[in-house]
Amino acid sequence: MIAEFGHFALLLALMTSLVQATLPLYGAHRHDRSLMALASYAGVTSFVLVAIAFGSLTYSFAMSDFSVRLVAANSQLAKPFVYKLTGVWANHEGSMLLWVLILVTFAAAIAIFGVNLPSALKARVLAIQGMISSAFLAFVIFTSNPFLRLANPPADGNGMNPLLQDPGLAVHPPTLYVGYVGFSVAFAFAVAALIDGKVDAAWARWVRPWVLLAWCFLTMGITLGSFWAYYVLGWGGWWFWDPVENVSLMPWLAGTALLHSALVVERRHALVGWTILLSILTFSLSLIGTFVVRSGVLTSVHSFAEDPARGFFILMILVAATGGGLLLYALRIPVVRAGVPFARASRESSLLINNALLVVAAATVFVGTFYPLFIDLIGKDKISIGPPFYNRTFVPMFVPLLLLMVLGPFLKWKRDDIAPALRKLVWPSVAALAILAVVWAMNGGTMFLTACGLGLSAWIVLGSIWLIIKRTKLGAVPFAQSWQVMRSTPRAYYGLVLAHLGMGLVVGAITGVTAWQSENILSMRVGDTTQIAGYTIQLKDVSKHQGPNYDAERGAFTISESGHRVAEMSAERRFYPLQRMQTNQTGIRTNLISNIYIALGDADSQGGWTVRIYYHPLAPWLWIGGFVMALGGFVSLSDRRLRVGAPKRSTTFAGLTPALAMKVD
Repeated sequence: MIAEFGHFALLLALMTSLVQATLPLYGAHRHDRSLMALASYAGVTSFVLVAIAFGSLTYSFAMSDFSVRLVAANSQLAKPFVYKLTGVWANHEGSMLLWVLILVTFAAAIAIFGVNLPSALKARVLAIQGMISSAFLAFVIFTSNPFLRLANPPADGNGMNPLLQDPGLAVHPPTLYVGYVGFSVAFAFAVAALIDGKVDAAWARWVRPWVLLAWCFLTMGITLGSFWAYYVLGWGGWWFWDPVENVSLMPWLAGTALLHSALVVERRHALVGWTILLSILTFSLSLIGTFVVRSGVLTSVHSFAEDPARGFFILMILVAATGGGLLLYALRIPVVRAGVPFARASRESSLLINNALLVVAAATVFVGTFYPLFIDLIGKDKISIGPPFYNRTFVPMFVPLLLLMVLGPFLKWKRDDIAPALRKLVWPSVAALAILAVVWAMNGGTMFLTACGLGLSAWIVLGSIWLIIKRTKLGAVPFAQSWQVMRSTPRAYYGLVLAHLGMGLVVGAITGVTAWQSENILSMRVGDTTQIAGYTIQLKDVSKHQGPNYDAERGAFTISESGHRVAEMSAERRFYPLQRMQTNQTGIRTNLISNIYIALGDADSQGGWTVRIYYHPLAPWLWIGGFVMALGGFVSLSDRRLRVGAPKRSTTFAGLTPALAMKVD
């Protein structure tokens, strides 16, 4: 009965979303306040109904109701309870229902918190959100119904993919989805602005918090996904340019560009048309990610593809959203007032170059991801594109962006000179060059690119900190005066510093891991020792363990340095009988400077086990830097100027008739 209740709630949500997608749009055209107000009620109602449906599916998984086909296919009695819950979205149907839940949550948030939005703009934004919700609700109901029943329920289910039975699954997909779906708000605002023919600083203030929120969650989702791959897959890597990794990176790059261009619209009313175009393209790239995972056109450990018809349905949504948005852009962008001009040397110009480099970088990843598919479609040849392609194209393109990241915030709006801005960065430049020289000298005049990478990392980190020092005149005036400036500095400024600083940490970590990592793959018997990066590693014991739904061999290792024991580690090789699948539970020892990474492999005929040992210097800062970037976004989001958005509408018009007041809106 619970499953039928959830299915009925989905049907009601579809009908509500169709109302939300049509009547408020007509009401905005006719200036009918009652129809425009309907958008908010419909948005909240859709959220409640989809939440009921999602709660019903969660209950079915929690109770192991194997009469529901999805539960029988993706759960089992012996599975730990936490994985029964995370199993709700560890499959195609459940993950799409989670996608829709997040989508309607954003619409409800706009309805509830968008009190300062003009009525017509709010109605149009919610109507566009309603169109997207209707499309995905129809997709779930007609091609991916999670509530289908089995006539003869089994006594136990088939279980879940063992790779997904990990705590990371509890946070990685939902976090990533919030990022993907959050860009739908920017898309809706862009389309609504094109219909209205008006973009101004207030529009940018309303859009930017939603873009920033989506960017923060997408940053966290990518960081969590990288760490999940690092410790679960057992191959010792943190990024492999996998197609599904790439389709999460593309909207992040475009979203970063959108975040910066929206700032220019807000501050200077420039880059207006470019910002609207980025809003459309960023959400389109998010939809492409959904299409790739569920269409079967590309294979990956992340893929949920089972039925090509599902991929075709999402492809139609992608074509309609992207094609419709771009067509409307072509027709209506001449109506939107162009932005004000600015000099070549200005903060606007630096942000424009920033945008260009980010978009070209995203295009490079797009080509590398889909070019092999295109070649496969037009002929019989099959090619693969891996890290060497991206190292030669993406990396050189990203370096100028990183250099500009430090210089840009020191430039003035509208017009400036490069020389004074560079003079403000003398000390960070000297320090970065000194680090470059020291690293190069310590490596005997070799590894120049590694020295440049660490120098660039220092340039970004020190340049970001220098922003605060220069703003507060720390050390040049009494500390009380500097402290007062610190207290009065907007939080968004600190958020910018943290986000840039986090990127600097990531650059340094990538450089260190790439240049100095060590690898040792060998067969070890109990009692054997091996050396890596000055550490002695001994396999002390291999024992069998019984998990709730798996059998495991656990290797116990001792880590010593200069004859002194520094750590005990364990690594497991797990076998899941129901799925007939083996996974690794790696052992990782970190001191926040480096990681020692151990994966236990198969037993051999000589009484030993294959052991993979890695030493990864600076690796922890990959994920610390990613979270610092996301933290910077959240700090900016806490700024009152972003939370409040546009100021409240003046009460000057309170005495006007409703018809005249509507014209003022």
